[in-house]
This record gives sequence, structure tokens and C-alpha cells, in this order.
Amino acid sequence: MLAEIVRQLQAQLAERDQQIEARDQQLTRKDQALALAGVKIKVLEERLRLDRIARYGKRSETLSDLQLQLLDLEPGVSSDEVEAESEREPLQPQRPQDKPASKPRRKHPGRQELPSHLERVEEIVVCTPGQCNCGRCGKQTTVIGYEETEVLDVRPAEYFVKVIRREKRACRDCDQQGVATAPAPERIVAKSVLSDQMIIEAVVAKYCASLPLYRQQAILKRDAGVQIALSTLNDGVLRVGELLMPISAAMKREVLAEAYIQADETPIGVQTHDKRGRNHQAYMWQYGSPGKGVVFDFRMGREGEGPKQFLGNFNRLLQTDGYKGYNHVGGPKMVHACCLAHARRKHVDAVKINANDQESARIVALMDELFAIDREAREQNMDHAQRDALRQERAPKLLEQLRATALALQKTALPKSAAGQAANYTLSFWSKLTVFLKHPELELSTNLAENAMRSIAIGRKNWLHLGSKEAGPKIAAIFSVVESCRRLNIPIRKYLADVLPGLANRSIQSLAELTPTAYATRLAN
Repeated sequence: MLAEIVRQLQAQLAERDQQIEARDQQLTRKDQALALAGVKIKVLEERLRLDRIARYGKRSETLSDLQLQLLDLEPGVSSDEVEAESEREPLQPQRPQDKPASKPRRKHPGRQELPSHLERVEEIVVCTPGQCNCGRCGKQTTVIGYEETEVLDVRPAEYFVKVIRREKRACRDCDQQGVATAPAPERIVAKSVLSDQMIIEAVVAKYCASLPLYRQQAILKRDAGVQIALSTLNDGVLRVGELLMPISAAMKREVLAEAYIQADETPIGVQTHDKRGRNHQAYMWQYGSPGKGVVFDFRMGREGEGPKQFLGNFNRLLQTDGYKGYNHVGGPKMVHACCLAHARRKHVDAVKINANDQESARIVALMDELFAIDREAREQNMDHAQRDALRQERAPKLLEQLRATALALQKTALPKSAAGQAANYTLSFWSKLTVFLKHPELELSTNLAENAMRSIAIGRKNWLHLGSKEAGPKIAAIFSVVESCRRLNIPIRKYLADVLPGLANRSIQSLAELTPTAYATRLAN
């Protein structure tokens, strides 16, 4: 009997143990699900905060999540309202004893001086009749000098019709000799109603000032009462791009001959006329060396085949962002460097999301110290060798601290959080981010390449897209020339006016003398 009771008790205990174990497993799965849900919620909250900051601008970075949520409830929020909200309450309330010391007032730089190369047109303002006589004796006063003030003025654009009269000659005594007519001057578009200068103005307005052709058409109608067909303007612009394509090819050879190239890409919409109702997303790839010309390459996609074909067997120094499309380009001896500014931005985004993220803030501060080294070198006009000596003295210690902080952050931050992704990005590209210690000419960032993309980024908000994929290489050639002239301080109108007329009749061998780099050299001499 006793043995039977013991067996029953053992069976009950075993059953209870199984129930407890099943309950523990169920709780464990629930805890894991809750933890996973918490991670997903945190990641989504971070993405939502970054999206709101991007929508409301830089001033919104200091706003709390509740303030940003309140802004979402407004039907329309102006930048002034965002600024007012940012000044209403600081991100972290400060105690009176923690109030920061007031910043010293900056000395006013004074009145801006206008460039000396501009024409000076004098306007003399005479004294009033009451000022022309002495207030004491009544005699007429004498002009003893002038109080001068310089202001920048402008003459509105003047439109006029140029009448080209080609001389015709004939011999009065020889009827059989016929009539000789002076040759027609070489023009960008031979039979166009627009002069070369008008076509150049259209190109400069669209690709330097991002002014769409339909707005230029409206300006002509408003200011001059002239109705020019949009197709006429467009044909002139595309003809310029067609003429510049061989020069762009010569510029490509110049770039590939350099020892150091920065590369970047940006999307651009293209109408494909396939009745899908939306534009195809193509890309403009940009290649250039700091302080020299740049070349744009149009591609219908972002695949790595584009830079692979452009760079060929390039075996020198290439600097890009972290896009994997650059991983298998160039020759076997090419050195691939990455951009420190891209890594820094990811940590800055993490700080924007969580102002208490001390590790990310520390990484940003260390990266700022690295950039401060190069800034000091620029301010002191150091060459690459001198800058490298300064880097070798200060950078290794900063990089050691930076890597240690990133490793610590990687262990504590959630992998999918902004801080975790920033740490993973920095560490995965670490060898490419520190190549500058071995190559003195290498910049810390590709900001120069990104700045070259600014005209496209602003332009696509105005003229929206390219009309066809056939127009892509022509527009890329225009951007190559426009951006190279900007970098090299070449007057773009003068360059185009000197190069375009008669360009179609030039030999291929002479095109190397017409690139912006060669043109700048001639101007300097």
C-alpha cells in the first residue's frame, strides 16, 4: 500500500514538473516576443523621428518626440513656427546653476566690399539749395569733396534682334561670273531663330540656375513680348550637349590619367514613354579629382557595371561612399578608400534620435577632431606632405579611441537601431576609412564630389526629369563642362562662346586643347 502511494505522489510531482516547465517555456517565448516587439518599436520610433526631422528641417532636431507629434497635427507648418517651437523648451531642461555662460559677441565684419573688376558708374547727388549757401554769411559754398557709397546695381536684360547681312558681290562687266556671297558665320544651330548667345543663356539658366525651359519661355514672353516655341529652346540645348560630348570624352581621359579620383552617383528621372505613368530612375555618376575637372556619366541603372566600364583598369586611388557597386571596379592594384563624412552622418543621426547616446556623441566628437586637423592644414596653406606630417602626429591616437568606442557601442546597442547600424558601418569599412594615413593626397571625405552633384539635386526639383534616355549622355556632357568650369573658376558663358561655334568641324586630335582644364591653363598664361 505504501509503495502504491509513493508511486502516485511521484507521478503527481512529475506531472507538476512538466506543467511548470511548459509554463516556463511559454513565458520565455512570451518574453522573447515582447523583447522582439520592443526592438521593432524602438527601430520604428527612430525612423519616424528621422523622417520628421527631415520634413521640418534642422531646427526640429532639438524638439522632443511629443513636440514633433504635435507638429504633425498641424495642416501646414512654416519654418518660423518650427523655429519658435524649438526655442520654447530645450531638449534637456537646465537648472539655473547649470546655465551656460553667454557667448562673447562677435565683432561685426563691417560693410562688404564689392569686387574691383566690376565697372564703376558714378552718380553725383548735389546738395539742396539751402545747403549751397553759408548759414552764417550767406555766401555760396564750395564743393570740397564727396561722401562715397558703393552699391551693387544691375542693368535689366536687353533683348534685341540681330540682323545678319551677308555681303553679295558681282562683276558689272562679266555677266557669266555670277554672284559671290559672304560665307555664313558658324553658329551652334545653323538655321535657328536663336543666336548663339541666346542658346548659351538658356543652357546656363537651366544647368547653373536650375531654371526650366518653360519658365525661360515665359520670361521671354513677359519681358520682351516674344513667343519662342519650347521645342526651339530644347533643340538648342540638346545641340549644345551633342557638341560637348566629344569634349566630355577628352575630359574622361584627363580624369583617368589622375592618381586620385573621387566618385559618387545620384538618381535622375527619365521619361521612357512606355505608358507606365511614372519616370524611370536613372543615375548620373560623377568622377573627378579635387581641384580639377569632373566628368558625369549617364546610366539607366545603379548597377556596378557603370563604374566598372568607366574606370576600366584604373590602378590608382579611388574614394567613394560605402555603396557596394564600387566593390569590383578598377584594376588589381587599385586602392579603394571610403568617406569618413558618411560614417559621421550615421552617428549624427543616432544622436539626433537619442541626445543621451554618449557613445555616438563621443564618436562624432572624435571624427570632428580628425576633420579639424585638415582644417588647420588648409588655414595654414600646407601642402600634402606637411598635412600628412600633421596627420601622422595626431590622427593615430584619435583613430584608436574612435575604434574602441565604436566596438563598445556595437556590443551594447541594438543591431537594428541607428546607433548599432552606425557602429557596424564604421567598423565594417574601418580599413577603407583609415587609408588616408598611407596616402597624403587623400581627403577625409567625398564632400567635393557631393557638392558637384548639387546642381543636379536642385535641378531635378525644377525641371523634374530628362525627356528621354537618348538625352542622358548629352545632358551629362553639359553638366561635366558646367561643373568643371565652376571648379576651375572659368566664366562659363565665355568658355561656351569660345568653344561651341565651329566645334563640329574641329578634328578629334584638337579636342584635348578645348577641355576646361586646358582652357584654364591658357587663361592663366
